[in-house]
Amino acid sequence: MTMWLAVIVAALACGALKQVGYLVPARWLEGVRTARTVDLLTVGLLGALVAVQTVGSGMAVVLDARLPALGVAGILLWLRAPFLVVVLAAAVAAAVLRGFGLAA
Repeated sequence: MTMWLAVIVAALACGALKQVGYLVPARWLEGVRTARTVDLLTVGLLGALVAVQTVGSGMAVVLDARLPALGVAGILLWLRAPFLVVVLAAAVAAAVLRGFGLAA
């Protein structure tokens, strides 16, 4: 199987799965428990993605400038700073740390 064939099969499978989702009866999705589970699942998956992208590099755990930059972003989000300020401050924090060689 070539790479392109695998990509095409995966894309078709994802499209088919999405179409099957439209066949689910609406009453299954209207419950309070279902809505809460979906909300918490989204937060959990996003948190896992952030954690993996912050400290992961292939199959290894790497502690570099991304971790303090995430801390800066977390503090600014807690202080309710605008999102653009959060992103720029985290980028500057990572750049300064890498520039001084503190967190390669």
